[in-house]
Amino acid sequence: MNEQSSQNKKAWEYRAYEFWNKRDGTPETKAKIILENPELQLKKHIEFFRNIKGKKIANLCGSNGRKAVPLAIIGAVVTVFDISEENKRYALELAENANTYIEYIVTDIYDIDLVKYENSFDMLYLEGGILHYFNDIDKFMSILFTLLKQGGEILLSDFHPLRRCIVKNPLNDSEYQIQLNYFNKELHNGDIAYKNHFDENEQNEFPNVSIRLFTLSEIINSVIKTGFKLRKFDEHRGWENENIPWEFTISAFK
Repeated sequence: MNEQSSQNKKAWEYRAYEFWNKRDGTPETKAKIILENPELQLKKHIEFFRNIKGKKIANLCGSNGRKAVPLAIIGAVVTVFDISEENKRYALELAENANTYIEYIVTDIYDIDLVKYENSFDMLYLEGGILHYFNDIDKFMSILFTLLKQGGEILLSDFHPLRRCIVKNPLNDSEYQIQLNYFNKELHNGDIAYKNHFDENEQNEFPNVSIRLFTLSEIINSVIKTGFKLRKFDEHRGWENENIPWEFTISAFK
Protein backbone atom coordinates (compact mmCIF):
# COMPACT_ATOMS: atom_id res chain seq x y z
CA MET A 1 0.00 0.00 0.00
CA ASN A 2 1.47 3.35 -1.02
CA GLU A 3 1.77 6.39 1.24
CA GLN A 4 -1.36 8.10 -0.12
CA SER A 5 -3.50 5.00 0.36
CA SER A 6 -2.13 4.43 3.86
CA GLN A 7 -3.09 7.97 4.83
CA ASN A 8 -6.57 7.58 3.35
CA LYS A 9 -7.12 4.24 5.06
CA LYS A 10 -6.23 5.81 8.41
CA ALA A 11 -8.70 8.63 7.76
CA TRP A 12 -11.57 6.38 6.61
CA GLU A 13 -11.16 4.13 9.63
CA TYR A 14 -11.53 7.00 12.08
CA ARG A 15 -15.09 7.08 13.47
CA ALA A 16 -16.63 6.23 10.10
CA TYR A 17 -19.02 3.65 11.60
CA GLU A 18 -20.14 6.27 14.11
CA PHE A 19 -20.70 8.76 11.29
CA TRP A 20 -22.86 6.39 9.24
CA ASN A 21 -25.04 5.83 12.29
CA LYS A 22 -25.30 9.59 12.77
CA ARG A 23 -26.17 10.37 9.17
CA ASP A 24 -28.06 7.32 7.93
CA GLY A 25 -29.34 5.84 11.18
CA THR A 26 -28.52 2.40 12.51
CA PRO A 27 -28.07 -0.39 9.95
CA GLU A 28 -31.46 -1.72 11.06
CA THR A 29 -33.14 1.66 10.44
CA LYS A 30 -31.38 2.19 7.10
CA ALA A 31 -32.25 -1.32 5.95
CA LYS A 32 -35.96 -0.67 6.50
CA ILE A 33 -35.74 2.47 4.34
CA ILE A 34 -33.92 0.61 1.57
CA LEU A 35 -36.39 -2.29 1.62
CA GLU A 36 -39.31 0.10 1.11
CA ASN A 37 -37.96 1.04 -2.32
CA PRO A 38 -34.47 -0.28 -3.19
CA GLU A 39 -34.52 1.25 -6.67
CA LEU A 40 -35.04 4.71 -5.17
CA GLN A 41 -31.65 4.40 -3.46
CA LEU A 42 -29.95 4.23 -6.85
CA LYS A 43 -31.41 7.63 -7.79
CA LYS A 44 -30.18 9.04 -11.10
CA HIS A 45 -28.47 5.77 -12.05
CA ILE A 46 -31.49 3.48 -11.87
CA GLU A 47 -31.77 3.46 -15.69
CA PHE A 48 -28.52 1.46 -15.81
CA PHE A 49 -29.80 -1.24 -13.45
CA ARG A 50 -33.07 -2.32 -15.05
CA ASN A 51 -31.92 -5.84 -15.96
CA ILE A 52 -29.24 -6.88 -13.50
CA LYS A 53 -30.69 -10.03 -11.94
CA GLY A 54 -27.86 -12.55 -11.60
CA LYS A 55 -25.23 -10.15 -12.90
CA LYS A 56 -21.93 -9.83 -11.05
CA ILE A 57 -21.35 -6.22 -10.03
CA ALA A 58 -18.24 -4.83 -8.34
CA ASN A 59 -18.97 -1.73 -6.28
CA LEU A 60 -15.51 -0.19 -5.93
CA CYS A 61 -14.95 2.17 -3.01
CA GLY A 62 -18.43 1.04 -2.01
CA SER A 63 -18.30 2.72 1.38
CA ASN A 64 -21.09 1.76 3.81
CA GLY A 65 -23.03 -0.41 1.38
CA ARG A 66 -25.76 2.12 0.66
CA LYS A 67 -25.61 1.25 -3.07
CA ALA A 68 -24.41 -2.34 -2.84
CA VAL A 69 -27.30 -3.47 -0.65
CA PRO A 70 -30.11 -2.20 -2.90
CA LEU A 71 -28.31 -3.72 -5.90
CA ALA A 72 -28.23 -7.07 -4.11
CA ILE A 73 -31.90 -6.80 -3.16
CA ILE A 74 -32.94 -6.34 -6.78
CA GLY A 75 -30.98 -9.38 -7.85
CA ALA A 76 -27.31 -8.59 -8.51
CA VAL A 77 -24.38 -10.58 -7.12
CA VAL A 78 -22.42 -7.77 -5.48
CA THR A 79 -18.80 -7.53 -4.36
CA VAL A 80 -17.60 -4.38 -2.61
CA PHE A 81 -13.93 -3.37 -2.66
CA ASP A 82 -13.16 -0.66 -0.10
CA ILE A 83 -10.24 0.41 2.07
CA SER A 84 -12.10 0.82 5.40
CA GLU A 85 -12.89 -1.82 8.02
CA GLU A 86 -15.34 0.65 9.59
CA ASN A 87 -17.24 0.93 6.31
CA LYS A 88 -17.31 -2.85 6.06
CA ARG A 89 -18.79 -3.19 9.53
CA TYR A 90 -21.73 -0.93 8.70
CA ALA A 91 -22.25 -2.43 5.23
CA LEU A 92 -22.40 -6.03 6.41
CA GLU A 93 -24.78 -5.15 9.23
CA LEU A 94 -26.88 -3.27 6.68
CA ALA A 95 -27.00 -6.29 4.36
CA GLU A 96 -27.90 -8.61 7.22
CA ASN A 97 -30.76 -6.37 8.34
CA ALA A 98 -31.97 -6.15 4.73
CA ASN A 99 -31.97 -9.97 4.49
CA THR A 100 -29.52 -9.98 1.61
CA TYR A 101 -25.85 -10.76 1.02
CA ILE A 102 -22.88 -8.79 -0.29
CA GLU A 103 -19.25 -9.83 -0.41
CA TYR A 104 -17.07 -7.14 1.14
CA ILE A 105 -13.30 -7.12 0.57
CA VAL A 106 -11.20 -4.61 2.50
CA THR A 107 -8.32 -3.63 0.25
CA ASP A 108 -6.62 -0.75 -1.45
CA ILE A 109 -7.92 -0.75 -5.04
CA TYR A 110 -4.29 -0.79 -6.21
CA ASP A 111 -3.83 -4.08 -4.29
CA ILE A 112 -6.80 -6.05 -5.66
CA ASP A 113 -5.80 -9.59 -6.62
CA LEU A 114 -6.03 -9.22 -10.39
CA VAL A 115 -5.17 -12.87 -10.99
CA LYS A 116 -8.20 -13.93 -8.96
CA TYR A 117 -10.59 -11.25 -10.21
CA GLU A 118 -9.51 -10.79 -13.83
CA ASN A 119 -12.51 -10.70 -16.19
CA SER A 120 -14.83 -11.41 -13.25
CA PHE A 121 -17.54 -8.76 -13.38
CA ASP A 122 -20.39 -7.88 -15.72
CA MET A 123 -20.47 -4.35 -14.36
CA LEU A 124 -18.37 -1.98 -12.27
CA TYR A 125 -20.10 0.74 -10.27
CA LEU A 126 -18.20 3.66 -8.77
CA GLU A 127 -19.93 6.72 -7.34
CA GLY A 128 -19.79 9.44 -4.77
CA GLY A 129 -16.37 11.05 -5.00
CA ILE A 130 -13.66 8.46 -5.59
CA LEU A 131 -11.08 9.49 -8.16
CA HIS A 132 -9.36 12.10 -6.01
CA TYR A 133 -8.10 9.32 -3.69
CA PHE A 134 -5.90 7.91 -6.47
CA ASN A 135 -2.86 9.79 -7.73
CA ASP A 136 -2.33 7.56 -10.79
CA ILE A 137 -5.59 7.63 -12.75
CA ASP A 138 -4.21 5.56 -15.63
CA LYS A 139 -3.18 2.75 -13.27
CA PHE A 140 -6.59 2.97 -11.61
CA MET A 141 -8.42 2.69 -14.94
CA SER A 142 -6.20 -0.22 -15.99
CA ILE A 143 -7.25 -2.13 -12.86
CA LEU A 144 -10.90 -1.48 -13.65
CA PHE A 145 -10.39 -2.69 -17.22
CA THR A 146 -8.83 -5.92 -15.94
CA LEU A 147 -11.70 -6.61 -13.53
CA LEU A 148 -14.39 -6.23 -16.17
CA LYS A 149 -15.55 -9.03 -18.46
CA GLN A 150 -15.37 -8.51 -22.20
CA GLY A 151 -18.54 -6.63 -23.14
CA GLY A 152 -19.08 -5.51 -19.55
CA GLU A 153 -19.99 -1.98 -18.51
CA ILE A 154 -18.33 0.52 -16.21
CA LEU A 155 -20.51 3.17 -14.59
CA LEU A 156 -18.42 5.92 -13.05
CA SER A 157 -20.06 8.86 -11.29
CA ASP A 158 -17.97 11.46 -9.52
CA PHE A 159 -17.75 15.11 -8.53
CA HIS A 160 -17.53 17.40 -11.54
CA PRO A 161 -14.04 18.96 -11.73
CA LEU A 162 -15.58 22.41 -12.23
CA ARG A 163 -17.22 22.08 -8.84
CA ARG A 164 -13.97 22.80 -7.04
CA CYS A 165 -13.61 26.08 -8.96
CA ILE A 166 -17.08 27.35 -8.04
CA VAL A 167 -17.58 27.91 -4.31
CA LYS A 168 -20.22 29.69 -2.29
CA ASN A 169 -19.42 33.15 -1.03
CA PRO A 170 -19.01 32.70 2.76
CA LEU A 171 -20.77 36.04 3.26
CA ASN A 172 -23.70 35.31 0.93
CA ASP A 173 -25.00 31.79 0.23
CA SER A 174 -26.74 32.92 -2.96
CA GLU A 175 -23.48 34.07 -4.57
CA TYR A 176 -20.54 32.08 -5.89
CA GLN A 177 -16.85 32.80 -6.19
CA ILE A 178 -14.26 31.44 -8.61
CA GLN A 179 -11.14 29.60 -7.40
CA LEU A 180 -8.31 29.41 -9.93
CA ASN A 181 -7.17 25.86 -9.20
CA TYR A 182 -8.57 23.77 -12.06
CA PHE A 183 -5.25 22.57 -13.52
CA ASN A 184 -3.49 21.92 -10.19
CA LYS A 185 -1.95 18.45 -10.18
CA GLU A 186 -0.15 18.13 -6.86
CA LEU A 187 -1.16 15.85 -4.01
CA HIS A 188 -2.50 17.77 -1.03
CA ASN A 189 -4.19 17.12 2.29
CA GLY A 190 -7.91 17.65 2.77
CA ASP A 191 -10.66 17.06 5.30
CA ILE A 192 -12.31 13.67 5.50
CA ALA A 193 -15.80 14.00 3.99
CA TYR A 194 -17.72 13.62 7.26
CA LYS A 195 -15.53 15.69 9.58
CA ASN A 196 -17.99 18.59 9.77
CA HIS A 197 -20.70 16.29 11.12
CA PHE A 198 -18.90 16.23 14.48
CA ASP A 199 -18.53 18.89 17.14
CA GLU A 200 -15.94 21.57 16.42
CA ASN A 201 -13.92 20.62 19.48
CA GLU A 202 -13.55 17.08 18.08
CA GLN A 203 -12.64 17.99 14.52
CA ASN A 204 -8.98 18.64 15.21
CA GLU A 205 -8.57 14.95 16.02
CA PHE A 206 -9.59 13.78 12.55
CA PRO A 207 -6.81 12.57 10.23
CA ASN A 208 -6.55 14.26 6.85
CA VAL A 209 -7.05 12.50 3.55
CA SER A 210 -4.55 12.76 0.71
CA ILE A 211 -6.12 13.78 -2.60
CA ARG A 212 -5.20 14.60 -6.19
CA LEU A 213 -7.78 16.44 -8.29
CA PHE A 214 -8.20 15.72 -12.00
CA THR A 215 -9.48 17.79 -14.89
CA LEU A 216 -12.41 16.52 -16.93
CA SER A 217 -10.16 15.88 -19.91
CA GLU A 218 -7.75 13.81 -17.79
CA ILE A 219 -10.64 11.63 -16.65
CA ILE A 220 -12.24 11.11 -20.06
CA ASN A 221 -8.92 10.61 -21.85
CA SER A 222 -7.87 8.00 -19.29
CA VAL A 223 -11.12 6.09 -19.82
CA ILE A 224 -10.57 6.12 -23.60
CA LYS A 225 -6.86 5.29 -23.74
CA THR A 226 -7.30 2.41 -21.29
CA GLY A 227 -9.45 0.77 -23.93
CA PHE A 228 -12.99 1.44 -22.75
CA LYS A 229 -15.56 2.36 -25.39
CA LEU A 230 -17.34 5.47 -24.18
CA ARG A 231 -21.13 5.16 -24.52
CA LYS A 232 -22.53 8.10 -22.58
CA PHE A 233 -21.40 11.14 -20.62
CA ASP A 234 -23.91 13.01 -18.43
CA GLU A 235 -23.52 16.10 -16.28
CA HIS A 236 -25.73 16.69 -13.25
CA ARG A 237 -26.90 19.83 -11.49
CA GLY A 238 -26.10 20.67 -7.88
CA TRP A 239 -27.83 18.79 -5.09
CA GLU A 240 -30.21 21.71 -4.59
CA ASN A 241 -30.80 21.98 -8.35
CA GLU A 242 -28.20 24.72 -8.76
CA ASN A 243 -27.63 25.61 -12.39
CA ILE A 244 -23.98 24.54 -12.29
CA PRO A 245 -22.36 21.13 -12.96
CA TRP A 246 -21.96 19.30 -9.67
CA GLU A 247 -21.45 15.69 -10.72
CA PHE A 248 -20.94 13.66 -13.89
CA THR A 249 -21.62 10.06 -14.95
CA ILE A 250 -19.65 8.07 -17.51
CA SER A 251 -20.96 4.85 -19.04
CA ALA A 252 -18.44 2.83 -21.02
CA PHE A 253 -17.90 -0.75 -22.22
CA LYS A 254 -14.96 -3.11 -22.51
